[in-house]
Amino acid sequence: MEKVISIRKIQIAGASLKKAFLSVVLVLLAVLGQAQQIEEYLIQAGENNPEVRANFQRYLANLERVPQVGSLPDPELSLGVFLQPMERLMGNQRADISIMQMFPWFGMLRTQKDEASLMANASYEQFRESKNQLFFEVKSTYYELHLLQKEIEITEDNLEILRTMERLALIRYRGGNIGGATSSASTAVRAAGSNVSSPRSSGMSMGQAGAGSSGAADRRDMGGSGGGMNEMGGGSSGGKLSDVLRLQIQIRSMESQLETLADKKRPLMFRFNKLLGTESTAEIQLEQDLSPRILAFNGESFIDSVMQDNPMLKMLEAEAEVFSKQEQMAKLDGRPMIGVGANYMVFSPRAEMGFPGGSGSMEYMPSGMGNNMIMPMVTLSLPIYRKKYKAAQSEARYNREAIQYQKENAENELLVQLEETIREIRDSERKVLLLDEQVELTQQALDLMVTAYANEGSSFEELLSVQRELLDYRLELISAIVNQHTAYAMLDMLVAKGIRE
Repeated sequence: MEKVISIRKIQIAGASLKKAFLSVVLVLLAVLGQAQQIEEYLIQAGENNPEVRANFQRYLANLERVPQVGSLPDPELSLGVFLQPMERLMGNQRADISIMQMFPWFGMLRTQKDEASLMANASYEQFRESKNQLFFEVKSTYYELHLLQKEIEITEDNLEILRTMERLALIRYRGGNIGGATSSASTAVRAAGSNVSSPRSSGMSMGQAGAGSSGAADRRDMGGSGGGMNEMGGGSSGGKLSDVLRLQIQIRSMESQLETLADKKRPLMFRFNKLLGTESTAEIQLEQDLSPRILAFNGESFIDSVMQDNPMLKMLEAEAEVFSKQEQMAKLDGRPMIGVGANYMVFSPRAEMGFPGGSGSMEYMPSGMGNNMIMPMVTLSLPIYRKKYKAAQSEARYNREAIQYQKENAENELLVQLEETIREIRDSERKVLLLDEQVELTQQALDLMVTAYANEGSSFEELLSVQRELLDYRLELISAIVNQHTAYAMLDMLVAKGIRE
């Protein structure tokens, strides 16, 4: 007997684990489906967005500066030709050719190349930051569109509830058979919420939420039985014309609200398509549902990712290193530059003139052989005006310190933003669970009140109040789910998730 009980317990535990595993798989498949749709739009935006492409071109331009500063300055060649030969002892000098190559102080070229490479790295991080911002804007706009679409669907569902209640109130006023109208109203109430992903549908309900759902299901079945009994009943009278009129007022207001929501869709689509770099009228594919998510890690586990991978911090770090290299360059600029070259003098033979020991005005000059001459040369610059070099060093040092303070401030702001994002995610998790239960309980209450109104004609004000509460809870639920996904998009931006090349 004990063995049978143990085997039964093992079977129940295995079934529970299997059910939990299937729930997790369904959640992952839903998240992956959403991620795939978003990923396609992110790739399209990254390839077509003009701002991102402009920043990438700046990065390529800065890369081309590296070979420009990593080489020696061009040598200088000078050529001089005498219009009248210059008579010298070696002959008549016809021309003078010199070439000179200047060499910066030791380490200058390497420092210049490092500075250009760091500037290219900073521009690359700026490109990543713009891409990071773009991805967040694409995601947040996508979720706004999803929220607007769901608001339209929820409002349409609520409009259908009001119309079925209007038919029910009109039949009661005329004294007709209310069985079919009551059934239609109950069906519309129960169908509300089917187009919104909830923790129950995604296997994410926890603790007492599951127990509440089970009890609510029992109460829903009881409400359904009441509706069935109502169908067998005959006509009922005693309805009020004011009930019909108040429902018609609500219907007109809901129809106007639908038109307002439809008008909000066009500018959102226009903005989304411009972020993607496509035509403003291009069709946008939205996911049918957004599944609620649970944050698997605490906030501290994301701090290292923010500090190490955030492109804004890496860009400021690269800029600080750039100014450090500029300070070294200013110091090396104050050192002498060395020049090495040669001077080549062209001579032609000169004939002997005068007589040795002769008298008269004409002196004796021996003949010149006209041999060309080459003279090695070394030059040295003298940076004696030290004030400008010291000022350049101070300028670079002040800029480096300013960037370091700016980086420290950016780190503080990112950490604060991270804490707020984690808090918003945790808050949305609790809110989604609460609102999901409130939607379900309000649906059941409204179903029961519709039946009570059909049978007794009482509590019409409460009926309208509960119907409005159901609409508000459903709108708050989808808003909480969308806010949760927007917060996750912000978290991805902070930790630079999915933007590495």
